[in-house]
Amino acid sequence: MTKLSQKLTGSDFLITSELTPPKGTDLKGLLDKAESLRDQVTAFNLTESHAARMSMDPVAVAHLMLDRDCEPIVQMTSRDKNRIAIQASMLGAAALGVGNIVFMGGDSPKNGDHPDAKPVFDLYASQLLEAALSLRSGKDLAGNELHGTPQLTVGAVFNPGAGDVSAEIDNIRRKEDGGAEFFQTQAIFDVPAFESFIEKACPKKPVLAGVIPIKSVKMALYMNEKVPGIDIPADIIKKIEAAGDDKEQIAAISVEVAAHTIRELRPIARGIHIMAIGWEHYIPSIINKSEA
Repeated sequence: MTKLSQKLTGSDFLITSELTPPKGTDLKGLLDKAESLRDQVTAFNLTESHAARMSMDPVAVAHLMLDRDCEPIVQMTSRDKNRIAIQASMLGAAALGVGNIVFMGGDSPKNGDHPDAKPVFDLYASQLLEAALSLRSGKDLAGNELHGTPQLTVGAVFNPGAGDVSAEIDNIRRKEDGGAEFFQTQAIFDVPAFESFIEKACPKKPVLAGVIPIKSVKMALYMNEKVPGIDIPADIIKKIEAAGDDKEQIAAISVEVAAHTIRELRPIARGIHIMAIGWEHYIPSIINKSEA
């Protein structure tokens, strides 16, 4: 069992975070961040060419993280691989000792750094989960017997701020039926709205609510306009705007806002998923303040 799977069955408040593999082979920065946070973060998502920007394969990074006693969660998308390749990646991950995978569709290549790349999207996220469930039962998705069965803890994502709430709840049900053992969500800024969604959706598996510290007014406005399901309230934007160009003050406000959000999420979610996006050095402060 992975550390994550063990903690999912316990009662502790779980904390996961996210790291982006490099465009290149220099992993020092990523591994240093993981090692500095491993006592506070249960496991680290490793993105798969985040925002359709080509980067190192997360399975390779995950294997090297295990050597440093850091627990990885590999993100696998349906964007770049068909059902043959995605199953091969799952088996490869398991053979390297990587036991945690979270599935998602992935961003369109047209918005990334290889806009002429052809998207695949052979399977939906729920079907990726079904493929993993099949492999864990000893057969591939076509029903062929495996020589050795992978041990995998698998999760999925959902968006509490989706425009069509009923459709999003249906997606959650399909993913649960597909074998999802945990969920991570889009970033939460309106906790009462998130609580209302959870009451409607009644997810059957542990939910790790997304948290993003806001670095600037520009970032907040961009996310509100461009990222589906994100709605950063005006009062948060005003607080950051009031700090002007004082980067330390902006960071202090963002840390406090994130910590306050986590305090409000504790009674509602099984844990949190912090997406610090380059601000990983603030994660200890966010966690400590959220516990005060």
